[in-house]
Formats: sequence, C-alpha cells, structure tokens
Amino acid sequence: MRKTPLAAAGLAALLVLSACSGGDQNAAAGGPITVEATDSACTVSATTANAGNVTFEVTNKGTKVTEFYLYAEGDRIMGEVENIAPGLTRKLTVEVPDAGAYQTACKPGMTGDGIRGAFTVTGGAARQADANTKLGDATKSYATYVASQSDALLTETRKFADAVKSGNVDDAKARYAPTRVYYERIEPVAEKFGDLDPAIDVREADLEEGQQFTGFHRLEKDLWVTGLQDDTAQVADKLVADVTTLVTQAKAIQLTPLDLANGAKELLDEVATGKITGEEEIFSHTDLWDFQANLDGSEAAIQALRPVLAERDPQLVSEVDAQFKNVQTLLDAQRAGDGFKYYTELSQDQIREFASAVDALSEPLSRTAEVVAQ
Repeated sequence: MRKTPLAAAGLAALLVLSACSGGDQNAAAGGPITVEATDSACTVSATTANAGNVTFEVTNKGTKVTEFYLYAEGDRIMGEVENIAPGLTRKLTVEVPDAGAYQTACKPGMTGDGIRGAFTVTGGAARQADANTKLGDATKSYATYVASQSDALLTETRKFADAVKSGNVDDAKARYAPTRVYYERIEPVAEKFGDLDPAIDVREADLEEGQQFTGFHRLEKDLWVTGLQDDTAQVADKLVADVTTLVTQAKAIQLTPLDLANGAKELLDEVATGKITGEEEIFSHTDLWDFQANLDGSEAAIQALRPVLAERDPQLVSEVDAQFKNVQTLLDAQRAGDGFKYYTELSQDQIREFASAVDALSEPLSRTAEVVAQ
C-alpha cells in the first residue's frame, strides 16, 4: 500500500506497542460501531459483533491523515477505509460471515502496522452471495475479471523482467507502464495478502526502517534514474516470484459483494492519494496509465454489481455512470499514441480538473456499499 509518509519520528514504535481500546459490549444491532482515531489511540466502541455485515464509523480526531482496517487471521484485510483527514468521519461496512478472532487497526500517518485491538465475531451468518442470486452472480463475474487480469499480469511481468535482466533498457521502459495496469486494476484484491502488496508495489518514499526496496518501483528507479544495478536482476526475479504467488492467491480468495463495492471506492482513493500528486510514478511519470487502470478496475467492480444497484438505487447508478464518463473524458484528452502523456506534461489547471472529477466520482461510489449491504 502506497501512502505519503506523514508519521513523525518514533511513531512506528508507538504503533507496535499501543493497543486499541474499546468497550467489551457487543455492537448494537443495526447500529455502527464508532471508532475515535487520534495520533496515539484507536478507541473502538465495541469489541464484539454478530456475524454478518458490520459497520464502523471512523472519526479522525488526530492531526495526521489516518486509515482504519479490519484484519482476519494472517493479516488478511477484511475491509479498509483510507485517507481519513483530520476532522473527517468515514464509514466502512464489511461482510464478516464467520465467527472468530479479528483485529481492528487505526494507522495515523498511514504507515506501520497500526494501533491494533482484538475484535471478536460471534455466531454465523449466510453469505450475501449465497443468499442472493444477483449478488452471487456479481462475485462470480468479478472473480472471472480478477483471474483474467492476474493471468495477464503474470505474463507481462515475466516479459518485463526478461527485458530488465537482458539489459534492454528501452524495451523494459516500454513494457513498464503497460505491465503495471494489470496490477493496478486489481489492487484492492492484492492488498488483502499481507506483505505481497508492499513487496510488489512499495514506493521508495514509503519504505520503513529495515524494509527492502523491491518490486516495480525499485526497477522503475533503476531504469529511469540510477541505471541498472548489481542486484537489479535479482529484484526482477523476486518480482516475478511475488506476482506468481499473488496470482495463485487471488484466484483462490472468496470475495464478498461488499469487497467489490469497497474496492471500487478504494481504487479512486488510490488515484486521490497517489496519481493526482504525481508521487506514484515519481521516476517514470507514467501516472496516467495507473490512473486509467484504477478507473478500469473500479468500473469492473461496479459493472459486476450493476444488476443489484440498478434494482435498489437506479439514481445512484446514473450518478456513478455520469461521473465515470466525466473522468474518462479527461483521461482521453491526455492520450498519446497507445498510452498517455507523461504526468509532468500536465498543467496545474489540468491536474486540478482531474482532482475535482475524482472527488465528484468518489462521492456516489462511497454510497454503493450501503446499497449492497441492504
């Protein structure tokens, strides 16, 4: 997960040692579990909930931008809400059909392991995808999309790595952005698997103490800035190995309808926190390729959910479609050949126009999870 490094010195140690606090009472039926996030605490109003759809209402009362996560065993992400600025409140609704031990986490500064606390789910609940045919069809459709994008990612990553290892810098540069689009389209799925996303996609600016710089962005730096290094070939081999693992796990994961709805919003958050600033592809400036891929992935999730959304809230579907079209029009205006202009070629007015369009799309997308959870 790529974030702007906002944490102050010593925060990492604080996050490891601190624990979320909260009441021992069970979450009120039908009501959200409130979370008060500060720079040093993560106070959750209930530490137990019944299986089913669980809603958290997170308020950032600190001074740093924060995130909130619900983790299952092995740090598998059940749900997350990112980019919660000081003073803002964001909701996260996640489907948790199985009883068990989970963890909540706030991440002030959007770095580190987070301020964690135990969270218990009791009982059991039918999965939405099992109880509703249209939601079941949505998850199957999206799973097919993830599988196809995963296969393409592995194929193109191998070709990219081969170009890097052969020393053909021009060919590797040409393959870099077109290869990454397959990853960016399914990033919410990739982020569910522990350390795989950081290994594949960490930015140099986000490295924590002792963390190795690997993955796409390390190779991006080698290709565009430093030149190929003694260990570049090993980094390329590790990237192929990590992507191979990701593909296997992505095809096996059982996604929920709320994963689709939340993922569509997360992909727009990726644009808002990385692509708009130009920090994502800081060496190659190929941010618009990623921007398009995030938009593609978000649309794919919404398209899978369309029958349910159209049935329950046709006005919301119209709003989402209109805003998708607006963002796509702006992207189309920046095309160059088979790709896009480099981000450094955009004017500040054009960047602001993109930012406004992303905000306009993000708002109706943030309401899709609530509709799916009905």
